[in-house]
Formats: sequence, C-alpha cells, structure tokens
Amino acid sequence: MKETAKSRATFVVVAGIVRTVLNGMMNKKWEGLENLPAGGFIAAPNHCTEIDPLIVGHLLYNQKRAPHFLAKAGLFKIPVVGAVLRATRQIPVERSTAGANRSLQLAQEIVADGGAIIIYPEGTLTRDPDLWPMKGHTGAARLALEGGIPVVPIAHWGAHEVFPRYAKRFHLFPRKTSRVVVGKPVDLSPFMGKALDKATLTAATDAIMDAVTELLAGIRGQVPPAERWDPAKHNQSTHGRFEDLKRPDGAADAT
Repeated sequence: MKETAKSRATFVVVAGIVRTVLNGMMNKKWEGLENLPAGGFIAAPNHCTEIDPLIVGHLLYNQKRAPHFLAKAGLFKIPVVGAVLRATRQIPVERSTAGANRSLQLAQEIVADGGAIIIYPEGTLTRDPDLWPMKGHTGAARLALEGGIPVVPIAHWGAHEVFPRYAKRFHLFPRKTSRVVVGKPVDLSPFMGKALDKATLTAATDAIMDAVTELLAGIRGQVPPAERWDPAKHNQSTHGRFEDLKRPDGAADAT
C-alpha cells in the first residue's frame, strides 16, 4: 500500500511546520546519510529527550523517506492528533493479540513499499544518568528477523540541550547544534533462520544497541559504560516518567 495522496499532503503540511520550528531552534549536522538503504528499513535511534522523534523524522523526510513511528494506541483517540497519525500512516501499538497482528501487518506493508519505520529499542527515554543508551527491548529485532528487514542504527546528540529530558521549557540560547549520525545496517545474519526465542532475540537486540551506542560514543567523543543501564536493576519502571536527580533544569520529576 503506497502513500496515499492524503498521506503525502498531510506529511507536507506537518513537515513544513516541524522543519521551520527545528531550524529556528538549533543548527543541525547530519552524517552517514549514504547508509540509508534504497528499500524499506527499520531505523533504530537512541532516545534521550521528548523531541527525538522530530529530529529523526526531520532527517528521514529530508531524504524523501516518509517516517512512520510506532505510537501508543491511545494517541490515535486524541482529536486532531489522532487524525494526523492516521493520515500519515503511523502505527498504533496495541496490547491485544489482534491489535498487535494488525500493527505488524501495517509495518510490513510500509517496509514493502520502501518506507522507514522508526522503533526506539529502549522503549522509552533512557534512564541512564548520563543519557547513554540503556538495555533494549526485543521488538525491533523480532520485526527485523521475522521480515528480513534491515535495521539501521541512528545516534543523535544535542537536542537534549535544547529540551532536556522531562523539561518544561526550551533552552534556545546560546544556540545549540543537533548532530545525527546514521550507521551501516546492523549485521543480523548470525540470527537469521534461528528460532526466535528469548536468547536469540536478546542477542540480536544487544547487537542493535551496541551499534547505536558505538555511534553515540563517536559523536560524544567519550567511552560508554562497560555495562548498559538496566532499569530493573535500579528499581525503575520501564515505561513512563521516573525520578531523575540529575535533571539539567533542576526541576523535580514525578515518580
């Protein structure tokens, strides 16, 4: 199913607004664009601030690749927001088996059409105190292995300085730069043809997270932690907000 005229028109309007706002808020530096596959793929970025989807969506749209995100099903019920999500063929994530199957089918259709699906392997904003990628969920790996879909790691850094994690206001001055690096597709060939059990999916997910972390380390010019942050080991929830004692703006979070 190709992008409909309504989908294309909605993307043009939304992209026009988003690009204008982002270009006004920060400089941008994009690298590795040649690594984007010609056909459909899964983009796997790190996640450190709420405006991350705008950053990644901006990059992909500028490369003439309509971005499709996995979004909470509840968002599709919100007036205006839901209409935009449906019009641009974003993918609702539902808990029921039937809903999950519909989401998977839509994702596979988008990829078959050469589209880009953005999946945050961490599932939510990183809980790592220094904003390194944390332990990933297996959804991206499962979709990739089930459909033979390439996974492209993406790392970005700088947008969190404009809008820190869980912040209530933007920090526009002095002007910041958002840097995004696109890596080569992750080599998942060692896992192809294997049973998609927990061990296989965990190993494939680790390979994806390793690739994302390596890209981010290059941007930051720093060495990442030897062990990836695991919220469960720190009594943190894996969804929603959490208490962060290192908030850049000094504000308190709800637990």
